[in-house]
Amino acid sequence: MDLVLEAADRHLLTPYVYPAGWPEGEPCRQLLSLFVITNLGALALYLLFGTLSYYFIFDHELKKHPQFLENQVSREITYALRSLPWISVPTVALFFAEVRGYSKLYDNIEDSPYGWSGVFLSMLSFLFFTDMGIYWIHRGLHHKLFYKRFHKPHHLWKIATPFASHAFHPVDGFMQSLPYHVYPFLFPLHKVTYLGLYIFVNVWTISIHDGDYRVPRLLRHVINGSAHHTDHHLYFDYNYGQYFTLWDKIGGSYKSPTSFEGKGPHDYLRKLREK
Repeated sequence: MDLVLEAADRHLLTPYVYPAGWPEGEPCRQLLSLFVITNLGALALYLLFGTLSYYFIFDHELKKHPQFLENQVSREITYALRSLPWISVPTVALFFAEVRGYSKLYDNIEDSPYGWSGVFLSMLSFLFFTDMGIYWIHRGLHHKLFYKRFHKPHHLWKIATPFASHAFHPVDGFMQSLPYHVYPFLFPLHKVTYLGLYIFVNVWTISIHDGDYRVPRLLRHVINGSAHHTDHHLYFDYNYGQYFTLWDKIGGSYKSPTSFEGKGPHDYLRKLREK
């Protein structure tokens, strides 16, 4: 995140926003800047990719499903916009620790112990590490001690739209993002790669709520896509994973998506039309 902060300081904050005598490296200034940048960035990612997905990928026929709520889209957006600033508070604390040099993020490829191969390996390990972490956190949020208070609001959306992707209770939203932020404190990761992965995981979160169940046949039971996550919203105890089905299979919570078996939401609507 220090790359983004440096760019903001250079092109906007130092010349136009902050007093000339306020040093760029002063902690209070960095915290304030990170809070603003994090919120604007999250808002831009959510609204931009959510809107593109909603209008160009999401099948609007799903809005006719009996479990699609009245005014659901506006309710999803409203809930997300209210939650994102609160989610950003602990997130900014972790970004601040990164900026102050406590993480294992590095600037140059030469700083990687394995060069370019280390960069590519770190991308794969990031995906598998965060997938594992999110699986167990997500499954834990379904425990009766936490579900009603923190995770149930996200399950209001049985037939979700892309705008449901970030419509979490703030504690729920931060907890499920925690593995993304923990990784660079444990393992070396290139700074630009980290920014790219951070954008990717936000887009992926939108994509598994987009109602587009198409997955290459060979990957249907490997990739945790929208079909899998739709069944999670509908049937509750299945498919907790984020990108892959690996941990659901290990944890005994994998369910082959009903849409692959001709019993999904689109099939239900087709049968209603036929009647």
